[in-house]
This record gives sequence, structure tokens and C-alpha cells, in this order.
Amino acid sequence: MPIPILKLYNYLLISIQTEIDDKTAIQFQEDLLDKIHKTGATGVVIDLTSVEIIDSFIAKVLGDVITMSDLMGAKVVLTGIQPAVAITLIDLGIHMQKVATALDLEQGLIKLYQELGV
Repeated sequence: MPIPILKLYNYLLISIQTEIDDKTAIQFQEDLLDKIHKTGATGVVIDLTSVEIIDSFIAKVLGDVITMSDLMGAKVVLTGIQPAVAITLIDLGIHMQKVATALDLEQGLIKLYQELGV
């Protein structure tokens, strides 16, 4: 089942509501990059509140999605990162010092506006 990507003004909102498998992760990556290209979105908020654990492949895809979105001109804010997800990302060497984060979706939108100078 594809992960829904909602457009709000010039931003894309994604709330991942379930654990994702490798196939879904790759499809999400392709769908998001395609949506950024088609809409010209300048910002993306990815809400991970419902994601309790991730494996190494999903962590790599997430890191790649952030880098690829940035290359396409869209700033990414991650929200709702659970402790186990944060630990996994660091343990796997996927450091996200340059990635803006927030506790929830509402704060993520505020952070995105700040990052983009809106």
C-alpha cells in the first residue's frame, strides 16, 4: 500500500502510519521525488510518529530521501522520531545533523516555515 503524500500550498506532508517494508520504502522514495518534481514543492514534512522501529535498509532509504529531496530543492523536516528509530539511525552511521526535526507535525510545519524563511 503506497504512503499518501499530501500537498499543502507549496509543501508536501507525509505521515507514515505503519511499519514499512523494503518495497514500500522504495516506492515511497520514487513517489516523493516524482511529487517534488511535478509540484515544485520547496518543503517536505515527514512524520514518523507511528514508526516504532526501522531496519538498516529503511534507515538508508530515509537518509537517501532526505539527500535527494535537498538536491531537488525541497527542504525536509522530520517529525515524531521515536527513541528506537533515533538509536538505529545513529548506530547505522546515518547522521542527520543538517536535518531539521520537530516533536510533532504541527511543530514540523512551523520549523519548515522557519527553515524556508517564510
